[in-house]
Amino acid sequence: MILPLFPLNLVCFPTENVNLHIFEPRYKQLINESWENDTTFGIPAYIDNKLMPIGTEIKVKEIVNVSPDGEMDIKTKGIRTFEILEFHQTLPDKLYAGGSISFREDIDNPDAELQEQIQERLQNLYVQLGVVKELNYQRTFDIAHYVGLTIQEEYRLLQTDNEKDRQVLLINHLDRIIPAIIRAKKIRERMQMNGHFKNLDKLDI
Repeated sequence: MILPLFPLNLVCFPTENVNLHIFEPRYKQLINESWENDTTFGIPAYIDNKLMPIGTEIKVKEIVNVSPDGEMDIKTKGIRTFEILEFHQTLPDKLYAGGSISFREDIDNPDAELQEQIQERLQNLYVQLGVVKELNYQRTFDIAHYVGLTIQEEYRLLQTDNEKDRQVLLINHLDRIIPAIIRAKKIRERMQMNGHFKNLDKLDI
């Protein structure tokens, strides 16, 4: 299958809602054709000056605004992941890129115990950050942008085609960053205490 491609320096996940501002002529053409023909396109991640082989198929949900020069704000939604088999800088008679792709199968096998562990760690993370946020989620992709992953780590999550494995990746990540946040808070508290008189606990020796 040939899929129009819109490489971006970000990772889009299946089921994710993505708002985009379109201003380049090639992507104006791509979006207009996708909207008029009710077709999809792909967003492969462009990381460290390199086009990654895994991306997400995208559907245009709404064109919110179009300026006189054709720039537009659009709402889109991720559908499923794909792998680029062959990249084409431009498709025939088009301004935009495309690729021969194959869609990837995803194993939707979340583990209830692992999900509970993620919920507990998220609660701890947001408490440490002083953030009030609704914690209900269905899949790891729903929260992947909100747990402090680097773009490389987000891409690794996108590459992983098994929900249980993605749960383990998130748990390992949260187990790394939460202690680091706690240490940073303690350092900040000590810096703020510098020069102040301190009340010391009496030691029972």
